[in-house]
Amino acid sequence: MLSLDEAQSRAQDLVSAARKAGADAADAIYACNASTNVSVRLGALEDVERSEGEEIGLRVFIGSRSASISASDMNPVTLATLVDRAVAMAREAPEDPYAGLAPEDRLMKKRPPSLDLTDEDEPEPTALRERAMIAEEAARSVPGITNSEGGGAANGRSQVALATSHGFAGAYAGTSHSTWASVLAGAGSDMQRDHASHSARHLEDLDNPESIGMRAGQRAVARLNPRKVGSGVMPIIFDPRIGSSLVGHLIGGMVGPAIARRSSFLLESLGEALFEAGVTIIDDPLLPRGLRSRPFDGEGLPVERRALIEKGVLTGWLMDSASARQLGMAPTGHASRGGSGAPGASITNVHMEAGTISPGDLMADVKRGLYVTELIGMGVNGVTGDYSRGAAGFLIENGAVACAVSEITIASNLKDMFRALVPASDLSFRYAMNVPTIRVDGMTVAGG
Repeated sequence: MLSLDEAQSRAQDLVSAARKAGADAADAIYACNASTNVSVRLGALEDVERSEGEEIGLRVFIGSRSASISASDMNPVTLATLVDRAVAMAREAPEDPYAGLAPEDRLMKKRPPSLDLTDEDEPEPTALRERAMIAEEAARSVPGITNSEGGGAANGRSQVALATSHGFAGAYAGTSHSTWASVLAGAGSDMQRDHASHSARHLEDLDNPESIGMRAGQRAVARLNPRKVGSGVMPIIFDPRIGSSLVGHLIGGMVGPAIARRSSFLLESLGEALFEAGVTIIDDPLLPRGLRSRPFDGEGLPVERRALIEKGVLTGWLMDSASARQLGMAPTGHASRGGSGAPGASITNVHMEAGTISPGDLMADVKRGLYVTELIGMGVNGVTGDYSRGAAGFLIENGAVACAVSEITIASNLKDMFRALVPASDLSFRYAMNVPTIRVDGMTVAGG
């Protein structure tokens, strides 16, 4: 793994070489990931894995033609060949009037902000093994647990460096620590599984392994003896673990490339009230220690905290430079890219702001409904917004959670779901995308 200074220098050298080889413009991105993962099962060590990989990608422009290429070999001879091939490919590529680097006047000029993304604490494999053992043992100690899929602990480090031919150069690093456990309750055809996990940038922010294991065990046992429910239209309460998927579908419809292709269910919704006024959704790339925090985007533009939904209203699209040009708009600092290919658009740390009522009050008037803790399949149409997914969770009767349920399908349209959505007050920041408990009325349930 190169140091940050070395990675930035390597990217800058590659860009300079591309310009000398005849490219009108170029950018290069270096990315490296290294991790150690220890897994256990039934109290015994199962696997210790160490992985490390690095890649550097070059994108060159000749007029309105472009090409990109990547390599995992940092040898200068290999990189020289990379430059020659990229330039040759660009000369033969079709013209694209929207391709190009980000606008020069929008590049980050200031010193990148410090986001506290790196932790100097790097646990040894023995410490990871101990943490994994504690998590699995705690899960298996829950009465009703009969088997285990294992427990694990990991830590890693990633580094990114970006350089462009029109004046941007920057690099940043981030670390991660995680613990997980997955266990089974019951036996035979009645067996149920569930899991729990937690990840953090800094080890001191990670949940203790015993609490992670206990959550996994309790969740699996709670799912025993599921019933089927009759079909009908009823309120659905989404557990925070899976409620974030609704925000994910929203974001999928907001990215610039989807809007430019006219393949989004939100195509005519800019500036409209998609939700009730009590719903605000924030994207915050500058969150200290955030799991997706970054000081600049994939094209070298500055990033900022932004409301995606402001008091129910859709505020704008998430755009890289190419989609912004196609739409006649400005890029928003949401560009993301890998080693090869053109940038796309993505979000960072996203959360839905908490509502004003507790989860208990949210379901207090539900005569019959579902509390969903698992979603199955990918039955969501990003063009029409039609939504249909398998689900499992618990029946709600007379305002209280009752028995476990499974083998059900919930369906609606995303726009209808957004309009009916009500958030509870229990927002907790645990993931890269966080939501409180969510209620959506009027969904169609198909049971067995």
